[in-house]
Amino acid sequence: MSETFVNYDGSITASPRQLVRPESVEEIQAVLRDPARYPGPVRAVGSYHSLTPCASSDGAMISTARLNRIVSIDPAAMTLTAQGGVQFIEASRALREQGLQFMTNIEIGNMTLGSAACCHTKDGLDGVEYGQVSSYVTRIKWVTPAGELAEASESDNPALLRMMRSSHGLCGVIYEATFRVKPIEAVHFTYHPRPVDELTQAEVDEYIDSSEGLVAWTVGRTVVFQQRHKIDKPGVLGSLQSALRRRLWNFGDAHVGHLVDELLRNQTLRDAVRGGVFDVTRFLYSTLHLFGGITLLAPDKTIDYRGTPASAKYAFTFWAFPRGRWLEALRAYLDFADEHHKQTGFRCNMPCGAYRVHKDTHGILSYTHDQETFSIDPIHASTNDADWHRFLRAFNDFAHQRGGIPLLNQSPFVERKHMEAAYGDRWFEFSDWVRKSDPAGRMLNEFFAGLLSERKADPARVSG
Repeated sequence: MSETFVNYDGSITASPRQLVRPESVEEIQAVLRDPARYPGPVRAVGSYHSLTPCASSDGAMISTARLNRIVSIDPAAMTLTAQGGVQFIEASRALREQGLQFMTNIEIGNMTLGSAACCHTKDGLDGVEYGQVSSYVTRIKWVTPAGELAEASESDNPALLRMMRSSHGLCGVIYEATFRVKPIEAVHFTYHPRPVDELTQAEVDEYIDSSEGLVAWTVGRTVVFQQRHKIDKPGVLGSLQSALRRRLWNFGDAHVGHLVDELLRNQTLRDAVRGGVFDVTRFLYSTLHLFGGITLLAPDKTIDYRGTPASAKYAFTFWAFPRGRWLEALRAYLDFADEHHKQTGFRCNMPCGAYRVHKDTHGILSYTHDQETFSIDPIHASTNDADWHRFLRAFNDFAHQRGGIPLLNQSPFVERKHMEAAYGDRWFEFSDWVRKSDPAGRMLNEFFAGLLSERKADPARVSG
């Protein structure tokens, strides 16, 4: 009997014929070399936090959970090397014991380092240099689809490393990765609420240019800019503030949104109560603004979701937009959300996020490869997946029409046309590389098979 894998928010289920939990590289090789016993597609899976079925398979799935050893922490070279199944938060704790931290401290602490090395993941607040975690990977070791060992590093085959940083498990199973790290930092967050309809592009540019890192939260038609600034020490209240922040984000907003939608079936009453909840949220942000914000250690931003109850889980989608068009896109999104609500009765029950990320060419599928971006991330604690998924599909159409850039693991219901429009020639180059790296399609699941593109033949060359 096959085991069932369910992703974090319960929206994706996979029932592979074979689920393997290797404890060694040799066991991974044995799986990939034996298609009769371990049928394809073979997909590696970490904590299964992805919001798309990028890691799913009805063939064989390789859980990296037992590949959970930190190989080394090198304070001189400022690197951490770990097996692919180590979770981000576990590695962060080990680094903290030596006064170190990751270059980018993501919020989802249960992402495995193998996934972080080759998939889309990011953080706007720690994106002082680059906001994408894989850009700080200096070496990757993996087992190829044919079961052979391979590796690439910044000093040895950097071109291949650039491809692997975006590979999403299509060209092998990552069993070890090395990341750049740095001394632990204290940071100060300030909060600046502004009515969306009064906001100007010049103000947005000023918030961006005056911040080391930046995210924005839109509550109703108020956008709150959360700026990051490095400080010497977090202060005596730093630990308390970070604990309260983790508690609210790991339980508060999602739980309240879920509770309102679950208990209040009358749309008029539900909308009124939700509006009241958003009023409270705006008041909290205004209070943070008046009191000057909060301070904490940068790794304290990372949250362990393993103990989160179902009633406090949430999902999201992510599309990035060029920095100079973000305000226009945000206003259009709010109008789109209002119209969708009028037509369907559905509205997201949590604030909308936005991540500012610097231009970055370290991965072939870097979504900031051509320019700096600012995202629009609708967030929702779902009690009715059909309504949420209908909204996601409509939002994809909205974002695609406005030149948005989706992520393969964080943009549910992404389509080939979205990838081709957003990534252009790089998507075709990536598709060609995947086919050359895995000509038998050993690791190509249905999700990616529907996304990869083929270059159309030049009619002049064919006829000539």
